[in-house]
Amino acid sequence: MNDTTTLPQLPDRLSIDPRSPFHNEAAFERDVAIKLNGKEYQNVEEYCISEGWIKIPSGKALDRKGHPMLIKLKGTVEAFYK
Repeated sequence: MNDTTTLPQLPDRLSIDPRSPFHNEAAFERDVAIKLNGKEYQNVEEYCISEGWIKIPSGKALDRKGHPMLIKLKGTVEAFYK
């Protein structure tokens, strides 16, 4: 029997940037939610569960190539599908 309700497991490290080696298009077929220390973040660019960090944009600051500057927040990371 095929169960279509089971979702693939999220990877340990995932990035929304297609230039990153940790980008996985299949993981983004559904909405992915990230919690850091119990607080849900909507603007996560990259996360790593095993190392315990997420990267989020730092305001409106851009680097010289026009990409947002990222800051790293550390703590307990939980990734799940909405």
